[in-house]
Amino acid sequence: MKLSLLGSWPVAALLFGVASPCISAQTAALDLSQAAVVLRAEAGQTAATVLQEEVERRTGIKLPIAANPAQGHPAIILTTQPPAGLAAGLPPLRAEGYQLITDGPRQSLWIVGADARGLLYGVGAFLRKAEWSRGKLSVDPLAISTSPASPIRGHQLGYRNTANSWDAWTIQQFDQYIRDLALFGVNSIENIPFQDDRHNPLMKVPRKEMNRAMTEICRKYGLDYWVWTPADIDLKDTAKREALLRKFDEVFADSRVLTGVFVPGGDPGSNPPELVLPFLEDVAKRMAPLHPKARVWLSLQGFDKEKEEWVYRYIEQKHPAWLGGLVAGPSSPPIARTRQRLPRQYGLRLYPDLTHNKICQYQVPHWDQAYALTLGREAVNPRPSEYAAIHNRYAAASDGFISYSDGVHDDVNKVVWSALAWDPNTPVRTILREYASLHFSSALAWEIADAILALERNWQGPLAANGAVEGTLLTWRGLEARAPQLESNWRWQMCLLRAVYDSYVRRRMIYESDLETEVNRVLAAAKPGSSADAISQSQAILNRAVSAPVSPDLKARISELCEKLFQSIGLQTSVEKYHASGAERGAVLDFVDAPLNNRWWLEDEFKKVAALPSEQDKTARLHALAAWEQPGPGSFYDDIGNEAKSPHVDGDAEQEPESFRAPEPTFWWWDSGRSRARLSWQTTMWPARMVYEGLDPNGTYVVRTGGYGQSLLSIDGQRATPTLDGRQMGEFKEFPVAPDLLKDGRLVLTWTIPTDESHLNWRQHSRLAEVWLLKRN
Repeated sequence: MKLSLLGSWPVAALLFGVASPCISAQTAALDLSQAAVVLRAEAGQTAATVLQEEVERRTGIKLPIAANPAQGHPAIILTTQPPAGLAAGLPPLRAEGYQLITDGPRQSLWIVGADARGLLYGVGAFLRKAEWSRGKLSVDPLAISTSPASPIRGHQLGYRNTANSWDAWTIQQFDQYIRDLALFGVNSIENIPFQDDRHNPLMKVPRKEMNRAMTEICRKYGLDYWVWTPADIDLKDTAKREALLRKFDEVFADSRVLTGVFVPGGDPGSNPPELVLPFLEDVAKRMAPLHPKARVWLSLQGFDKEKEEWVYRYIEQKHPAWLGGLVAGPSSPPIARTRQRLPRQYGLRLYPDLTHNKICQYQVPHWDQAYALTLGREAVNPRPSEYAAIHNRYAAASDGFISYSDGVHDDVNKVVWSALAWDPNTPVRTILREYASLHFSSALAWEIADAILALERNWQGPLAANGAVEGTLLTWRGLEARAPQLESNWRWQMCLLRAVYDSYVRRRMIYESDLETEVNRVLAAAKPGSSADAISQSQAILNRAVSAPVSPDLKARISELCEKLFQSIGLQTSVEKYHASGAERGAVLDFVDAPLNNRWWLEDEFKKVAALPSEQDKTARLHALAAWEQPGPGSFYDDIGNEAKSPHVDGDAEQEPESFRAPEPTFWWWDSGRSRARLSWQTTMWPARMVYEGLDPNGTYVVRTGGYGQSLLSIDGQRATPTLDGRQMGEFKEFPVAPDLLKDGRLVLTWTIPTDESHLNWRQHSRLAEVWLLKRN
């Protein structure tokens, strides 16, 4: 994947005055182990308390809070007034900004905030940069003045059954997590107060009580509180409409603070804009008496061009004062077009999906199917480099973001977006170093940062060829041995789980692929009269995946870490054991042994073969199964969507402008992840093109495709007509290749995506799974 930064963004960063470090001439670290916290700002009590508590958590040192520094003792001074002389030459602060200035001769660290939030963010920056261990606290010389680039910097923490972790939290856990996010500059938290009413046995606090608590936590830290409240009813039904408005009334009454109400146009919801906009106006009228500064925001998710234009005309004609702006999320119109059409007095907030791995806004690029089958949509998923590029591509066109998240498994991604929304020029490795220092160990921070980057690389490209996965596991095992004190740290447990799980999946995939190769040799050698023996021998080989599994020690460690994560943070890695709300909601433990070869499909095929009428038919079918991916000399096979098995798919094809990505596969999730279908059918994609070189100019070739529905194929730009036109998965289409197209020994295949399927659910749209170029004798 080619990830490029938005070329104009550094200029925008300079205009915002993002960060202006001035390096002090002082070189020695400032020892703050005996320091007092000196509070010189009325609005700084929360920041001082956070500093005192977080230092004590890490070092065991409880720094006293005093009005003045003690003579001869170091001090950490919290103030909103820059120190005379020390701040000379530093850029002035804007709203929420802070300065960190060390004064070596006076043994003091100044944390200067533009306001109360700035003081809190300054404390967070100090904690991220400090060197600490038990009984020790110091900081290198600092002279920093910085203010945030984006005015909206937040994350959605919806307390509902769908979440895979925080639905099991206490109020205290929410308080700490929101504080942790604020230490990286977050100023907005978005709750989901009433959507998804399913019973959840893990909830320790009723939703209404937690809603109130979250508003109080935001008020305590001086953060903005938002709510995500879909209109997923028929708004033409007046009774249901009024009932939904009464739910909004309850939210407004229960909220100590409220900044924004975000109503998605779709996902969920399917009402047309001519019903949605008047409904939002009614919401705003009922909100105004209690929260006069709060505004309503709308996303255009799922809106076609006609509906999109209706919204723009409404805004341009009515200029609604209650509207805060629009939100760009998954399946929204292009961000650049939205910003261009939206009047400047309205904001544009991004709603990036940081939580999902597949079938989502930002699917993992070049993901191996083995991961998709076992890890699903919501596994622990640090993707720092990729998300940094995505953030910096779109941020300058927006007023910031509040991300979509359904659990803590994307904790690293949240921090990367938070840090870059403050300063988009911050190197990713620096962000990870501060993350590791704050949450793990300042002494090992750089090594841990590199180990997190290694986890991201585990997911890049064909898994069998990615030997670095084993190196990543060794790295994390080495860090684990050097930092045993982190055993109960849930962020540490998540990283270890990923390192172990990735290695286990790779070992299983290689082992089980070899078993299938062995089976294919047996099937290819079957002779009339020996089909039963060939099937019996093949089943025994396939069953070794169960009877003689690979690396049982890694599987045991995975189970152990899943249990620890459920106890420490409520992470639900199993539906039955840990009450995950769905198989794809992070239930990785339930799929840790999902077949990574075609064992289940072959077992079903063997039953069909046994029922065939003649021994010749039986052996012919066994031979066909053996040759499925090996069609013989001069012929070629591609498993479309599987990068390891699609050598003729042009991976350097032009990227789509809005996503800056080439076409990506769809990893289908059939039968709740227990599909017995052939693996190649469970990953489909319309490739930009396929290229074959070195063909026999005098040969006779046929293109065979497998998939579902239509396959509008062109060969060297000429539309091809199928002589065989199977429409179901497992059936084939065949397209003869015109002899004159082979003169140069090269063929290019392209497909036109059908445009007459908009009336169908997306799951019923045509798709392509496999392509053969067969040379016929």
